[in-house]
Amino acid sequence: MEQKVQLNSKAKLSQHFVLGEMCKTSVKTPDGNIPSHVHIENLKRLCGWLEMLRSEWNCRYGEGNDPIIINSAFRSPQVNKAVGGVATSNHLTGCAADIKVKDICQLIRYATILLDIADESQEDFDELLIERNASGAIWLHFAVRPKDNRRKVRLIQA
Repeated sequence: MEQKVQLNSKAKLSQHFVLGEMCKTSVKTPDGNIPSHVHIENLKRLCGWLEMLRSEWNCRYGEGNDPIIINSAFRSPQVNKAVGGVATSNHLTGCAADIKVKDICQLIRYATILLDIADESQEDFDELLIERNASGAIWLHFAVRPKDNRRKVRLIQA
């Protein structure tokens, strides 16, 4: 009998982010959406940026400890295909997260904070995309690779 690999959903990737939230999906696939060790290292790098975003957001605008909520991060090839992701998606390598926002103002502020962090740290990111689907939902897609980051900033509409 084949042994099933299970995800340690409570494994900490950073102070405020755990593996389970970075791998959650409503799509059920035979592969279980389980990341490799390399994917987990990429998620940890990404979570470092998300921690800085969270800290700066709370410093500038938060009245408490507002969390950064992830809609989607790591996706296995099966999950990516099921959700209509592109074949070259940074989600496939654990390098991207789609961040939930309350409204366009929060989205723009998140984007501004991440751009400020990149400028101040002189670290590059790969993608900062303001995305919208056909039903009007909006979110911020942010990606950072181990190398060859492109600093791509775009508004994408469905």
